[in-house]
Amino acid sequence: MSLTELETFESLDPATGEVLASYPRHDAAAVRAAVERATEAARWWAELGFQERKRRLLDYKAVLTRNLPRVVAMVSQETGKPEGDAILETALAITHLDWAARKAAKVLGRRRVASGLVAMNMAATLEYLPLGVIGVIGPWNYPVFTPMGSIGYALAAGNAVVFKPSEYTPGVGVLLAELFAEAVPEQPVFQAVTGLGETGAALAGDPGVKKIAFTGSAATARRVMAACAQNLTPMVAECGGKDAFIVDAGADLGAAADAALWGAMSNSGQTCVGVERVYAVDSVYDEFLRELTKRAQQVKAGEHYGPITMPGQLDIIRWHIDDATGSGKAIVGGPESVRAPFVDPVIVTDVPEDSRAVREETFGPTVTVKRVADVAEALEKANASAYGLAGTIFSGDRKRAMELARRMLTGMTAINSIISFAGVPALPFGGVGESGFGRIHGADGLREFTRPKAVSRQRFAMPGMNLTSFARTPAELDRLVKLVTLLHGRRRG
Repeated sequence: MSLTELETFESLDPATGEVLASYPRHDAAAVRAAVERATEAARWWAELGFQERKRRLLDYKAVLTRNLPRVVAMVSQETGKPEGDAILETALAITHLDWAARKAAKVLGRRRVASGLVAMNMAATLEYLPLGVIGVIGPWNYPVFTPMGSIGYALAAGNAVVFKPSEYTPGVGVLLAELFAEAVPEQPVFQAVTGLGETGAALAGDPGVKKIAFTGSAATARRVMAACAQNLTPMVAECGGKDAFIVDAGADLGAAADAALWGAMSNSGQTCVGVERVYAVDSVYDEFLRELTKRAQQVKAGEHYGPITMPGQLDIIRWHIDDATGSGKAIVGGPESVRAPFVDPVIVTDVPEDSRAVREETFGPTVTVKRVADVAEALEKANASAYGLAGTIFSGDRKRAMELARRMLTGMTAINSIISFAGVPALPFGGVGESGFGRIHGADGLREFTRPKAVSRQRFAMPGMNLTSFARTPAELDRLVKLVTLLHGRRRG
């Protein structure tokens, strides 16, 4: 089937249901053709070297920046989020692209490593080489920031990218690829393919793809992994979370309430690292809840944040609100807060820890708040989750906050701030457990899209120590034993 004969699907404004545009449903043959083009482009891109790739990626950064209004408008149309939120995520994506372009050579380039006394006659080098074609399957909630955390770092590492954006935000993905072609017109180094689930499955199962970067639900990640397994294709997966927010004694309660509210309600709660559970210690619980409630009562869906982008998520949000209010106490909002496609803020206290609203990802503008005796109990409850993506701690004790952050079973933790780790390009982004595996961003994110290449070169023959030969003698082995005993045989404190 030729490109002109492909079936199409429609991108809709989630607030009104208005059709924004139609896009092709790329089938397996179309995906295969894109991967083949990318395979050839990847060779060219890799051979450019770090400096030439850096120059072109910085050109792409400049093109993105100059087209910021176009990108923001597309994000706002397809997700329904306010333009201010679209500006924030796009600006952060540009910052990450700049970091990846500038740091790739230092992180990945060839360097000498110590060979040790036993191999003192060897020169050893390590470098990180590109994989080839990276398939990126992106989400709809942050359609620029999240996929660019894979795309930008994969490109900086020397790979070509085939990007399958969410079917809810195809226009954003197509625009990102088109703007890249303006900066790098020579080869199709970054392409977008659009479609539904079968398009993503075709990309994950294509033998020409050397790694998949996926963002979405854990259930979908398992299906993507099954497709990858056909060719033993590795993947990095970011699969959501049920992030906890701990309020300790001595915290700035006004700042904590403001941060918790933003973390829970911004982007309609459709944030993988958003706040879904709050644990406040007894001594500050009442005042914190008053501060949180006062602020939440001023926040309105359709004004401060947009609609629920994915219609099917409304059912999950309803179930979780019903579950929470059935066993706990609604402080702000309740079942009546769901007025499709919008959901007004919902805050519920005293919800049992085994309830659906506490255990499962809601992905809506809702949050549960619970009183705990101390931070030890808060940490225990925060860690009692199958998810392990991110978390937040507000405390007046810097040392205790750092210890709590280190003991929180998550990939990332923010202290006295909200989601701040996402704005630091040098920090890796990812989780554990049901939140997935692998990392984007930072040096780890660059290495994620490479293969380590180790090389050892003999500089001179080691006198009396020809150990890798059938001609070796007992005397040579005896010298090895004496050397190893001298170096490693003494117990040290």
